[in-house]
Amino acid sequence: MPYSNYVDAAQRFFDDLVEHADDDQLFAGGYLRGHFDLAVGYAQVENLALSPAELNEQIEQSLVKAYHNGELTDTDRDHVVVIWEQVKALAS
Repeated sequence: MPYSNYVDAAQRFFDDLVEHADDDQLFAGGYLRGHFDLAVGYAQVENLALSPAELNEQIEQSLVKAYHNGELTDTDRDHVVVIWEQVKALAS
């Protein structure tokens, strides 16, 4: 899948969460969207031509750093991981 299609699909996925997700999923989706949007914005500002896999790698590095900094409880982290796996699957 081309990068721009992946970004668009992920944005729609995050938007759709608002319609049907429970509170935990909404929190995880919002948290993850922040990391996703930051990585996409950085790529745009730096004019980087990333593949979806490269974008995902940057997001995962950001998430790991956040986990190590104690930004999330274990339960919240588990919810983020579930949503993240769904977002990554969109690139296939």
